[in-house]
Amino acid sequence: MKKAFILAAIFCFTIFGLTAQNPQSASKDSIIFEKLVHDYGTITQGADGNCEFVFTNKGEKPIILSNVRASCGCTAPTWPREPILPGQQGVIKVGYNTLILGGFSKVISVTSNAANSNVTLTVKGNVVQK
Repeated sequence: MKKAFILAAIFCFTIFGLTAQNPQSASKDSIIFEKLVHDYGTITQGADGNCEFVFTNKGEKPIILSNVRASCGCTAPTWPREPILPGQQGVIKVGYNTLILGGFSKVISVTSNAANSNVTLTVKGNVVQK
C-alpha cells in the first residue's frame, strides 16, 4: 500500500511538473537581435551618431514593440510601430548626440510581446574634440 501511494505521488508530481514547465507561448515568440551592443569606438565631435539594431521574429505570432526607451535624452530611438510577422525582420534606429564630449554608455530598453519581452541594447563610445 505504501509503495502504491509513493508511486502515485511520483506520477502526479511528474505530470504536474512537466505541465508547469512547458507554458505554450514561452518558446514560440522570440525577438532575436543580430547584436545587443553598438560600439562607436572613438569618434569626433559632430560625427554621425546613428546606428541600427536589426532583429528577427523567430516566433509563430506577430511581434509588437510596445515601447523602446533610451536611458537619457542624448539618445533617441525610433522603432517600427506595425507588427513584425513571423520570420520577418525589423530595425530599431538609434541616434546618439555626438556634440557631447567624452565617453558614453547608454542603454535602450525594448519592450514587446515576445517571450523575451524585455531586451536591453547598448550604445557606447568616446567622443573627442575635432
